[in-house]
Amino acid sequence: MNRSIRVLATLAALVVVRFVAPGATSQAREGHKKPLSSLEEGRQVLGSNCAACHGIDGKGSERAPNIADNPNVRRLSDAQLTSIIAKGIPGTGMPAFHSLSSTRIRELIAYLRRLEGATRYIRLPGDPGKGEAIFLGRTGCSNCHMIAGRGGFIASDLTDYARTHSAEQIRGAILESSSADQVRLATVIVQDGEKYVGRVRNEDNFSLQLQTLDGAFHLIMKSDLKKLEYDPQPLMPTNFGSLLTRGELNDLISYLLKTAGNSDPQKRAKESDMDDLEE
Repeated sequence: MNRSIRVLATLAALVVVRFVAPGATSQAREGHKKPLSSLEEGRQVLGSNCAACHGIDGKGSERAPNIADNPNVRRLSDAQLTSIIAKGIPGTGMPAFHSLSSTRIRELIAYLRRLEGATRYIRLPGDPGKGEAIFLGRTGCSNCHMIAGRGGFIASDLTDYARTHSAEQIRGAILESSSADQVRLATVIVQDGEKYVGRVRNEDNFSLQLQTLDGAFHLIMKSDLKKLEYDPQPLMPTNFGSLLTRGELNDLISYLLKTAGNSDPQKRAKESDMDDLEE
């Protein structure tokens, strides 16, 4: 009798192992499942919240525009995109996604930037390291322009310029600049003899706002003006075609392209290709 009980107990244990353990093992595997990457989370947010209108690839449909590689979207900062996603656009079909946390919105934006990169990153025409030396060196670009926190304040910040401009567009902007309608430095002398040199940022009938070369702003009343004179030469030189060789120009363009992506565009392009193959 005791032997029969032991046999039955053994059989019962085997049944438990066979039918319960696999489920428990599966749950254990689920518990140790590798967390999704931030980009994968972003892709899921796009698929569950945006794809119905913008398409599963983000490239638009008859209901909503392309948000994957649309130049208008590229020009928006992350803060602007966050506001649009969280608050919507009144008077349009774009709703407010109040249910999305700030983390999910950041992941969605990161994924959208990745989608932009699939078409934006191209083979660099030159050496970005040499281009950086050119930008910071003899061309004087950094006297006026800033890139990644280095450079001047007077002209536009070029850190993200290549995000919305191709290599050929950048080349054209450098080579085809003309002296007409370009920004010029202004020299201001006030009644007490103090002198300022910089760029006039705003002006009305009664005052002008001048930004000097150190980045400081000065509000000057026109009643205090003794002299206001504009430099005949524009801030942007018009002789880059003769100042730079073709190779040096390519290096400078490459520096702008690399900086806009905050990493090596060639490497990012290869990584994107590998990801496409793995999917």
